[in-house]
Amino acid sequence: MATGRDDVLGQVVCCEGCCCGQTDKGFPPFPRDWLKQQWKEEKLNRSVQLTISGCLGPCDLANVFCVISPEGMQWFGGLQRQWHYDLLLAWAKASRDAGVLLELPAELNLHRFERFAVTHHHENGVDPV
Repeated sequence: MATGRDDVLGQVVCCEGCCCGQTDKGFPPFPRDWLKQQWKEEKLNRSVQLTISGCLGPCDLANVFCVISPEGMQWFGGLQRQWHYDLLLAWAKASRDAGVLLELPAELNLHRFERFAVTHHHENGVDPV
C-alpha cells in the first residue's frame, strides 16, 4: 500500500532545545521560522523532510542538526551563521532536483561529528544495548 512517502529521500532534524538557538543563553540564533518557510515554499518536505525537534544534544555543539537517510545518520553541530542554513537549504533543493541525497557541502562537513562512541563487540559477539 502506498503511503505517499515513496519519494522521500531523507530527513533533516534540527534541534531547538535547551541550548540550540537560545540567544538569551549566549548561543547563536537558529533561523527556525525562515528555514520552515523556505522548506514550505520550495515544497521540499516531499523529498527531504524537515523536522524541528527538542534537544538532540550534545549541547556544547549548539545548533545541531542530523541528516537521516537509508544509509544512516550524519550529525552536525556548531552552526553559527545564516549562510550555514543557506547551504543546507541549497543542498536540500539540489538533492530534490537530483532525486537523490547529494553529498553535503564541504563547509557543512566541517561541522560533522560522531554522535556516539564506537561500540566494540563483546566476546560472545553481541553488542551491548
